[in-house]
This record gives sequence, structure tokens and C-alpha cells, in this order.
Amino acid sequence: MSNPIISVEGISHLYSDRLALNNVSFQIGKGEVFCFLGPNGGGKTTMFKILSTLITPTTGRAIVCGHDVVAESAEVRKHIGVVFQSPSLDLKLTVRENLRYHGLLHGLHGREASRRIDDTLRNLRLEDRRNEIVEKLSGGLQRRVEIGKGLLPSPDVLILDEPSTGLDPGARIDLWEYLLELRNTSGITIVVTSHILSEAEHSDRLAILDKGNLVALDTPAKLKREVGGEVISIETKNAEEVQSLLKRKFKLKSTLVDNTIRVEKRNGHQFVPKIIEAFPGKISAVSVGTPTLEDVFIHRTGHRMRDEKNYGSDD
Repeated sequence: MSNPIISVEGISHLYSDRLALNNVSFQIGKGEVFCFLGPNGGGKTTMFKILSTLITPTTGRAIVCGHDVVAESAEVRKHIGVVFQSPSLDLKLTVRENLRYHGLLHGLHGREASRRIDDTLRNLRLEDRRNEIVEKLSGGLQRRVEIGKGLLPSPDVLILDEPSTGLDPGARIDLWEYLLELRNTSGITIVVTSHILSEAEHSDRLAILDKGNLVALDTPAKLKREVGGEVISIETKNAEEVQSLLKRKFKLKSTLVDNTIRVEKRNGHQFVPKIIEAFPGKISAVSVGTPTLEDVFIHRTGHRMRDEKNYGSDD
């Protein structure tokens, strides 16, 4: 990629004796919507904190808008807007007051501050809410105000950590429609962390992180094509026996995930009757579907994308 707006080379990070990121490298182009996808404990928030200059990586280098996140952190902050997972709004203030006080932190005063606030409110479709107390807004509208704070300094890159946290499905859809519209109208680069598979579908490219490792990096469509054909899921009480017979009788490789046998096969729907016929009385249920990002995650890691209970969080 020529002239990437973000370049990460060999980033690793340790929390005490826990490896949160392991030699991760990637590039992000100007105007991309880029998503870090993975379970809690996968390394997403650690990468978010490094790119937003909140922590220093143990090893490796990250360049944002031409500046090193460690050696030139102050310069990096001039080019980025940050939206945190935890709410940072003052619920007792109005929408406009929240933006005004955030602007003061960035040195925005007078007419310039008013102009940027008005532009932000208009772009966020919040003009009619400017004088409403924030605690009276819905979760989706509050999240939009959070994004407004990130956009107020007119950044080149907007970095969001789990922006859909606490939102219902409808508000989540609205949020992503707005983010994509924002990219299309302004050309801003948007970097998002998420553990929600459907959100990653909206990205131009995604990086899948698992236990600190970068296990996949490409467009959602290309990653799904690599799975190969359709995914057959077989539920049975005799999983090991059925797996062995699948391999011996049909020369099929399979993966056992949460007591469900997964088989990747072209035209898998045509093969389902043969499976049922071959294992009378041994199959509880069979389903077949086109590959999803969850199938990509399983294909790359051998397990479902769930929170790593014994691995710890990113923080």
C-alpha cells in the first residue's frame, strides 16, 4: 500500500507477564473504514490505546499521519479524534455545552469554536437537539454526541473503541449508516474495534485478532471466500465416530467446535442427503449455509469467537 495513513510494524505489548499483542503489522489507507474484530481479550483495545497514544507499545512502531505515536505523540493527537467505549459525556449539560467544553480542551474559542460546533451538529443531524440535556437522549443519540466530540477538532482519522456498546440493534444500524455517510462525504479514515460480527461486515477491510495474534487481514468478502464453498454443521452425540467416518468414507476434513462438526465443502447443500443416509440414527440435526465472518474466525483459529474468560481483558 502506497502512502498509508496508518502503518504498524511489529507491535507487541505486554501487561506484566501477559502478551496482549504479538508482533502485529498492518497498514490502513486514507479514507478506509477499518475494523479490528475479535473477542474481548483478543488485543483490540490494546491496539486502540496504542494508536490513540494512550499507551506505549513494548516493542514495534506505529506511524499515524506521518508521526510516530511514541516519539511524536503530541503531533499524532492533532490528527486524530477518539471515541472511547466508556461514556464521557456530562449528562447534566446540553448537547451544545458538551461540545463547547470539549472544544475548549482543544483550544477552540470564539467564532471558530461556534462554527465547528454548528457544523458538527448539522453533520450529526443533531441541530434540533442542541439545547437538550444529554441524559434525556436515547443511547443512540448520546453515542452520536460522543462521535461529535471526536470530530470537533476536524481530525484526519477517527478511532472508535466498541462504538456500539449499549446500543440496541436499531441504534447500531443507525450508527453505522452515519459512520459510512461520514466517510463518504468527508473522506475521513475511520478505525473501529468491535466484537460484533455484523459490524465488521460494514468495513472496507478488517483485521481479526485472537489472543494477541493477527490471524486474518483482508476485505470481508475475500475472507469469506477463503472458507471454500458452504459450511455444513452436524449435531450428533457421536461426534468423534462421525468425524472418523466422514474422513474414511468421504475423504472429508472436519472441525469439532462446541460439539458441532463443521465441514467446508463446495455445493454442500447437495451433500447433506448423503450424510444423513450414511449415518442413520447418529445425526441429530444438519444445517448448511454460506460462509460468515464467524466461519472465517473458526477457519483461522479452530474455535468460535467468544470472550476469553481465562485470558483476561485488553485493559
